[in-house]
Amino acid sequence: METINPNKAGLALGALFGGWHLVWSLLVALGVAQAVIDFVFWMHFIKPIYVIEPFELARAFILVVATSSFGYMLGFAFGLLWNRFRRVSAS
Repeated sequence: METINPNKAGLALGALFGGWHLVWSLLVALGVAQAVIDFVFWMHFIKPIYVIEPFELARAFILVVATSSFGYMLGFAFGLLWNRFRRVSAS
């Protein structure tokens, strides 16, 4: 088994989380997020009860930065744990 570079794992997961929420912010800005979330809930047999608020650039920035940071920390921790357990199991 290979080792994982924790920084690269963090960057990859941070980019994934941040990118996903950047796309969501763009859907809100374009005014199509309500239709998307209603469709997603409908597919899962959930009655939509949430209302998407108007787009705010500052809030979108906070969302993308927060989720990117969380994704980075999660990926970094995964990389560290993977390498630690790999060393233990190889012994």
